Amino acid sequence: MTKKDLTEPRFRRAAEDARTAEQAVHDTPQTQDPAYRLAFDDTEFLLRQELRPVRFQLELLKPEMLLEEAGIGSTLVIYGSARIPAPDKCEGLVESARSPEEKKVAERLVAKAKYYDEARKLARYASECGVVEDGKRQFVVCSGGGPSIMEAANRGAADAGKDSVGLNIVLPHEQAPNRFVTPHLSFQFHYFALRKMHFLLRARAVAVFPGGFGTFDEFFELLTLIQTGKMAPIPIMLFGKDFWNRVVNFEALAEEGVISPGNLDLFSFVETADEAWAKIRTFYDLPCG
Repeated sequence: MTKKDLTEPRFRRAAEDARTAEQAVHDTPQTQDPAYRLAFDDTEFLLRQELRPVRFQLELLKPEMLLEEAGIGSTLVIYGSARIPAPDKCEGLVESARSPEEKKVAERLVAKAKYYDEARKLARYASECGVVEDGKRQFVVCSGGGPSIMEAANRGAADAGKDSVGLNIVLPHEQAPNRFVTPHLSFQFHYFALRKMHFLLRARAVAVFPGGFGTFDEFFELLTLIQTGKMAPIPIMLFGKDFWNRVVNFEALAEEGVISPGNLDLFSFVETADEAWAKIRTFYDLPCG
């Protein structure tokens, strides 16, 4: 026997049988009934309530396998609002407000537009660094794949001519990947839990920009994982100290005794991409600046 004979599979691949079944011309009551479909090729069956554990496994496996095949070893994760406008999209937002309350909100969003540029710059720094270890790319930018801060993150990687990851999720309202996500690294999830897991499986640093419920959810779960020892500490940088101290009283949590004072050291406040990248470089002793 040749080496080729020894290594070739002895069973037909599932894809081959799926094609054979699709091309079959049998037209009987038996073959037309859904029960006759191949289980792995039967979407209606896979979407049954009882198959949720299988769907969990699929949403874990698919991105993991494709990221591994793409040679991605670690990521810089960037969280943030989907509502903060890019600087070039601010014109007219305040003027178009229809009430004093809407005008205040518009003014606050416009004031935060600077973070679009900072997210873009941080992503570019990480992408230009080009760290490779064990043959895999490190600090590949990863965002939620949507607009605003997420777009800025993927755009910064594109500025450097490098790949970036987008982890989108199906929502009731229209949601699509931003145009800067690398197409073969653009994933879509049904389960928030699996999406959050993929955010952190490869994360070696996390930048958190001002955001709403989704950003809070991702940020506080990250803190909890490190606080409880489930995850090793990594650089966590909160952009916008004034914003975060206005919406969360971290000091009060420690004063009330519901967290330890040392838990406040799990993250640090920054205002610029330069500050954030300096913290990452120092933590990992990176040569690039």
